[in-house]
Amino acid sequence: MSDTPKFEVIDRRKMKAEEEHETPTPAAPAEPAERSAGPRLVVHEGGREAAPAEPAAAEPEEAGEEQPAAPTAEQSSQQKAAYDASSQRLEDLVRAQNPGMGAPPQMSFDSLVQQLYVTSMIQMGAGTQEGQRPQVDILGARNTIDLLGILAEKTKGNLSAAEERTLQTVLFDARMAFLELTSMITIKPPVPPPTQG
Repeated sequence: MSDTPKFEVIDRRKMKAEEEHETPTPAAPAEPAERSAGPRLVVHEGGREAAPAEPAAAEPEEAGEEQPAAPTAEQSSQQKAAYDASSQRLEDLVRAQNPGMGAPPQMSFDSLVQQLYVTSMIQMGAGTQEGQRPQVDILGARNTIDLLGILAEKTKGNLSAAEERTLQTVLFDARMAFLELTSMITIKPPVPPPTQG
């Protein structure tokens, strides 16, 4: 039995719409009218996991269930405005604590590619301090490199020449580092000579 809480995903857009149209009575606790699959903490009672009120929903691709509708343009616009305002408040707080700090770099496609590249290299043990044993997450590195490959495939024809060159160079370097590391991992140790006696 695990002490780790279980979560379900909740589509908050539905709950927000319900809150705007319904007001709960003060005597009864407010509950969403419709339970949706989503992160919801499953409470442990007396050391045992409480049974969920409904069976866990199967993966959408398994059961062919309908996925939640995409947010409307208005919802996306409102969320983006709230995100930008919250991000600005956070930046103001950080700058108040560090007055000499310059403006943070703007996020770009190159930032995304470089972040994935650095992540894959760290997962393969790069950046380990001298004298320390490298911490290698070869399966995590493979997943990160595969993400770079998906990014290259899905953005084909939509990148500038410089962006395409950066992505292809990073992907090549990450794959080469992976090949070198996996060849070291998979090399069989030399067979010791037979002992006589």
